[in-house]
Amino acid sequence: QLQLVESGGGLVQPGGSLRLSCAASGSTLDSYSIGWFRQAPGKGREEVSCISRSGGSTYYADSVKGRFAISRDNAKNTVHLQMNSLRAEDTGTYYCGGTRANGSFCQVLWYGFWGQGTQVTVSS
Repeated sequence: QLQLVESGGGLVQPGGSLRLSCAASGSTLDSYSIGWFRQAPGKGREEVSCISRSGGSTYYADSVKGRFAISRDNAKNTVHLQMNSLRAEDTGTYYCGGTRANGSFCQVLWYGFWGQGTQVTVSS
């Protein structure tokens, strides 16, 4: 059973950067596609970025293209999300999700394994 733990969130000023990490245990990470999703207060969970099992295929939501970068290190069982040029609208709880299906598709309904989330607040 895949278990995911997110870390790296915090408070940052607009224009700043954060690097989120998703650590996997309980199963080998290379058997899962991994995605980052976020949820703002009062809103539904939305996709941010996803990466296929090998890392060869990635997806980014239009709102984060050119600012965020997803990567994975299967040997270390970790996935990272580098977030640059952060904006107030990036504020929310960021969740790491996993699916056995292979690909960079990023719909929430495909992901059945979830971490507990890490809070990102972008504010001056």
